[in-house]
Amino acid sequence: MTVTEHPGGRRIVTNISLSLDGRCAAPGDSQDMSWVMPYAHTDVARDHLTSLWEPATTALLGRVNAEGFLGFWPTVIGRQDTDPRDEAFAEWLVDTDKVVLSSTLGEAPWERTTIVDKPAAEVAEDLKATEGGDILVLSSAGVIKALLAADQVDRLALTVFPVFLGGGPRLFDEGLPAGKWALSSHAAGEHGTLAVVYDRVR
Repeated sequence: MTVTEHPGGRRIVTNISLSLDGRCAAPGDSQDMSWVMPYAHTDVARDHLTSLWEPATTALLGRVNAEGFLGFWPTVIGRQDTDPRDEAFAEWLVDTDKVVLSSTLGEAPWERTTIVDKPAAEVAEDLKATEGGDILVLSSAGVIKALLAADQVDRLALTVFPVFLGGGPRLFDEGLPAGKWALSSHAAGEHGTLAVVYDRVR
């Protein structure tokens, strides 16, 4: 078995938080991130995210996540109490090229951002044909699910938090393409947080 290699060097890397019972959002409110916050500020979670954004030159997001990420992260820059890893990620997010999937936004309210109204799989294919580093999909469950269904994820990064949500959407739907994954890295940290990274094996 060999891990997929891409002639252009670009990989689709997806990153998302999961509950121990496999949920990617709380029941009833997909924007409720209170279950994530006790674990997101751990060293293992911060180091995990750093390892993902450093090789990436493009962020791919759905509209809702773009509004959340780009509404919050720039505000941590320059704050006295900001962890250096959080500030570095925030600066990367502001400065990197961003592609936001949306059928409702007419123009981007953020710098270095392109709005695209196309299926996620098509956009991913277009981006992989260009020059650059990794294409990082940040916590946008709908985008990640579409890319998994199209077997276009090259690196799957998960931060698993030791909580049962008892309901809400799952990341892994029935009917995904069968396939094997190779463990690239794993780390366990405070409060039972587990960060794992798998590479697609073709």
